[in-house]
Amino acid sequence: MKVGILAGGLGTRLSEETELKPKPMVEVGGRPILWHIMQYYAHFGHNEFAVACGYKADYIKRWFADAITTTGSLRIDFAAGEIRPYESDSANIDWQVDLVDTGLPTATGGRIKRLQPYLGDETCMVTWGDGVADVDLHALVEFHKSHGKLATLTAARPPARFGHMEISGDQILEFNEKPQTGEGWINGAFFVFEPGVFDYIEGDDIMFEREPLEGLAADGQLMAFKHHGFWQCMDTVRDKKRLEDLWANDAPWRVWDDSTS
Repeated sequence: MKVGILAGGLGTRLSEETELKPKPMVEVGGRPILWHIMQYYAHFGHNEFAVACGYKADYIKRWFADAITTTGSLRIDFAAGEIRPYESDSANIDWQVDLVDTGLPTATGGRIKRLQPYLGDETCMVTWGDGVADVDLHALVEFHKSHGKLATLTAARPPARFGHMEISGDQILEFNEKPQTGEGWINGAFFVFEPGVFDYIEGDDIMFEREPLEGLAADGQLMAFKHHGFWQCMDTVRDKKRLEDLWANDAPWRVWDDSTS
């Protein structure tokens, strides 16, 4: 199943990093978060990607080109204008990636619409390029197939912004981060779409989180796959630090064999 990833936003809330690079290329553990997302999907057998580029698209294109041409041994044929790797660190990665320039000002709905020719006329998956999770993608796809609607959205409960305290009398017993269950479910992306979803998007300036999702819901065509596990976006420096700490220890989304990384 093909996977569309939105990687074109400005990332203004992470400006410390995004002045020089697009947010999906901000690194966690020495690799762009976009790479982490793609590794996760590939682990479940989904290795054909269409990446919607916008802000600093050239940075993304160079990174993927460099992943092939700057590791291992190369043969350069000047007459043919070709660079062919003999071997590289990417040899164990069997991704096929379309890097699609979807325009700088295009909104999320417009970016998804522009990916339609690359995602084909079959069921596809779409997600944001700035968040990781330990969603069971096999279960997600099976859930989508079971209900027969146009779209499935993964509903998540991320950690609360502030630590949660357990208090007995005046004594603090425990302090940790827990899901924000009191505030309900949020849109965690990790979508599954039928081609009919694209008909709900009218143009480049459409925010997918508004008219398209609202329209799908009003028509009874949007279902929620409730994910009770780990989910984390990377909107701020604090979020990046948390992901770095998890990666250094036991990252919940690190499910792939290290030989492919």
